[in-house]
Amino acid sequence: MRNLSIFVLGGAALLALPHGLSFSQQEILVFLTLNILLVSSYRLLTLTGEWSLAHVVIMGVGAYASALYTKELGIWVPVSILLGGATAALLAVFLSFPLFRMKGFYFLIGSFAAGEIIRLLWKRFRDPFGGAKGIKGIDPMPDFSIGIYDFDFFEPVSYYYLSVAVVAVCLWILWRIERSPVGLTFHAVHWQDRLAEASGVNLRAYRTLAFSIASGFAGISGALMAHYVGTINPTSFDVDLMVFVLTWAIVGGTATFYGPILGCVVLTVLNEIVLREMGFEQLRPLIYGLIMILSILFLPKGLESLVQKLASKRPGKGTPERSPAE
Repeated sequence: MRNLSIFVLGGAALLALPHGLSFSQQEILVFLTLNILLVSSYRLLTLTGEWSLAHVVIMGVGAYASALYTKELGIWVPVSILLGGATAALLAVFLSFPLFRMKGFYFLIGSFAAGEIIRLLWKRFRDPFGGAKGIKGIDPMPDFSIGIYDFDFFEPVSYYYLSVAVVAVCLWILWRIERSPVGLTFHAVHWQDRLAEASGVNLRAYRTLAFSIASGFAGISGALMAHYVGTINPTSFDVDLMVFVLTWAIVGGTATFYGPILGCVVLTVLNEIVLREMGFEQLRPLIYGLIMILSILFLPKGLESLVQKLASKRPGKGTPERSPAE
């Protein structure tokens, strides 16, 4: 009963959240929702112990693919979003053949190189990628009505509700994957790779599986963004955004499912409410870098460790449940 009450209250809060905000704040809320899916999908890859610098470019693959499916093939936008995610996942499978010959730091550098090659291809070919100017006039999500409410997806409130619904389903799927035997094997590949391999686990196959699933959900995030903004270009998915994703994950922590989400929300609020209002938005990369360093030095387990400490101090509560990765 208590869990149901929390679910109902949380749902009501999400529905009421955009009302009373300015138009620009409502747009920020849309991008925050999409970024939550992006950083949560990234965490799935980190479960295997690998950190990629191509995740934002993979997000762009989903955006470009969905945009082209609608513009060139006339595919219905909701279907093209799913196909965009599938295209990103398929590309990740192909990239896994060279990338997973490497591990650790070498995988990190290899993924960065692969991502930059993809971005250079977008810039080089005007047909079909639009070159450096990208793709403009991307088809929007078609409007529809439910009862007395008309969803106009040019409006940020309507697109926020759509994004929350899609992201909630995606997060539930990611959560179920992590709690499944496949997810537990991801943890084993990270923490006990030799023992897992001795037990018959194909390490490369499971790393590829995590990479492709994470890429698929990143592609959906990118496709949702493309059909909201209406235009994309190679600079929309550059290394700057990848640094922000890394910062969200590190500051929030990756030992729990909610850690990266917490990092994304806290740092977005910090940027949009504190830095922008104080006129320090241009210094965001510098401030983010400082926050990352301070987090590594003084809060190595991320903001999620503070939540766990507070939960353990509540009256009648024992030690909070820990992730298999801890």
